[in-house]
Amino acid sequence: MQHSNAANRLDRLPISRFHKVTLLAVSFAYFFEFADINSFAVTAPRLIKLWGVTVDQVAYVTSLSFVGMFIGSVVASWIADRWGRKRALSLTTVFFGLFSFLSVFSWDVVSLGVFRVLTSAGLSAMTVVAVIYVSEIYPAAVRGKYQAYAIVIGICGTPVTSLIASAVVPLSDWSWRLVYLWGALGILFVLFTRHLKESPRWYESKGDHARADEVLREIEAQVAAAKGPLPEPAAPVDLAPVAKAPLRLLLQKKYLLPTLLLTVLWVTQTIGFFGYSSWAPTLLAKEGFSVEKSIFYVALTTVGAPLGSFLASLVTDRFERKWCLVAFGTVIALCGLLYGLTFDPVLIVVFGFLVNLFERGYTALGYAYSPELFDTRGRSLGTGISYGLGRLSNAAGPLIIAALYNRTGYQSVFCFIAGTWVLGAVVLAVFGPRTRAARLARSVTRENGRSEKAGV
Repeated sequence: MQHSNAANRLDRLPISRFHKVTLLAVSFAYFFEFADINSFAVTAPRLIKLWGVTVDQVAYVTSLSFVGMFIGSVVASWIADRWGRKRALSLTTVFFGLFSFLSVFSWDVVSLGVFRVLTSAGLSAMTVVAVIYVSEIYPAAVRGKYQAYAIVIGICGTPVTSLIASAVVPLSDWSWRLVYLWGALGILFVLFTRHLKESPRWYESKGDHARADEVLREIEAQVAAAKGPLPEPAAPVDLAPVAKAPLRLLLQKKYLLPTLLLTVLWVTQTIGFFGYSSWAPTLLAKEGFSVEKSIFYVALTTVGAPLGSFLASLVTDRFERKWCLVAFGTVIALCGLLYGLTFDPVLIVVFGFLVNLFERGYTALGYAYSPELFDTRGRSLGTGISYGLGRLSNAAGPLIIAALYNRTGYQSVFCFIAGTWVLGAVVLAVFGPRTRAARLARSVTRENGRSEKAGV
């Protein structure tokens, strides 16, 4: 077989049980990624009292965690290209679950910092692989929607963890450890692996058309059993096997420009959001709120996160993703600024809720937008490097925030965070390519295939 026609065969499939089971599995991985990502943030106020941890030490642990995220993102792109999307998703999820479990037994801020760096590497690696996997498995016309659906379910891990932390952290001097034990449950992702299929597009990119065709036939059989006869796919376009993608590939113009754009997107998103979510509990506690109240207020604000991802699912495939990202980023900047200008508990919760709502919507849109800017050869590398550089940028972010807080006060932190969101929105508005036309073209091709099958 010269061509397995993976893209066209997958794009013409109706959504079926196969897609829903895949969605459930990816959502589970996302749930514990989002559950674990702010574990240190919600336990840090307690550690300040128990271990005498300083704001600067919180900054160093947070900064090094983002170095771990960068390493994880880069390694993930290599693993996903070498061993496949499915295996990489399993390995990275088990990795972060294991080191979250080891965090339970940390004995000082240094040991906890080491475990959090390794956990963060796994969290970021899993995210990169999941974004690529969803992009390659779901039909082009609805992949943005299902990327958002996965995050709608997964993002519930954030408020759930915050509420658990608000309940268990104040109980005793050791109960903060339960937050990390909770995050370690992501390791149960292994229960889903037998229900997942390797990406046929990955097999095809390696020139293994026979294996790609085998997996495609398995998927098509499952879908046809649930939905009936399938329409004929569009005719294939012969492609040469994709060689290993070296890092210098990203210096080519067709890859360099989207990589630079996405780096700006993820740098501003990372500093903008984690500057808020990683620091809000600690800064509120430092400003006089009790540990219990600071964690509880932040827990209430995170309830907006699932709603934001759901909002993204409503708009992501209906409008140009670029402009949705610009609009969401602008709203986040405004709400984040207002959050920092008040000490009224009600307004803190309201504006924090809106920040979480629109930021998680922004993230869902970004996850769908990023892989669309690359072809199969450059997708894993370009997505991994740009996402990793975004996470690496926040190695400096916490140090900047700590310096701003110590020198100029609480409100200057939120002015800085709002500025990063504005910068990202402007760059996307000016340089961001549009992707909706290409998605619509694939959708039309799929509908034409259905019409031909029906004899229209």
